Amino acid sequence: MSTATILILIAIFMAVVGFVGAIIPGIPGTPLSFVGLLLLFFIPEVDYSSTFIWTMGLLAAIITVLDYVIPIYGTKKFGGTKMGVRGSTIGMIVSIIILPLLGIVIGPFGIGGIILGPFLGAYIGEIMAGNSENAFRSAIGSFLGFLAGTFIKIVYGIVVLVYVVKDVVDYYFF
Repeated sequence: MSTATILILIAIFMAVVGFVGAIIPGIPGTPLSFVGLLLLFFIPEVDYSSTFIWTMGLLAAIITVLDYVIPIYGTKKFGGTKMGVRGSTIGMIVSIIILPLLGIVIGPFGIGGIILGPFLGAYIGEIMAGNSENAFRSAIGSFLGFLAGTFIKIVYGIVVLVYVVKDVVDYYFF
């Protein structure tokens, strides 16, 4: 098996897992998708410019950061106080890091915890701040932010999958 074939197989695997990770929280989908593209870059017959790779890498980094920032922004935009924003952040950290370390998984693959963490964190933060009438609205903002981040990751994952499939087909058949 040639080096190019091995790189192609790994690139396809990374692009597919990256797309799945865009949907299933906890799997770093966007960075994995980018690694798939990056592997194809090292095959001489695949014609990616350095500018394209740098752009896709920068987009992957931005999307990865936004995935954590958007739920917090949603909390703020829907009238959340600093306590709601902090609660959303703490809820996200707890659901991504602490619960899995404790062996607590809510729902399949921990999706429930990653969705509920920021939502409940924002809600509890608002209650603690004495903003009980706005707590649910703030938590909804956090949830909508989560959905927006997921949508952005899915779009990136689809774009990468299209490039990978197109270039693998071109490599083997044209």
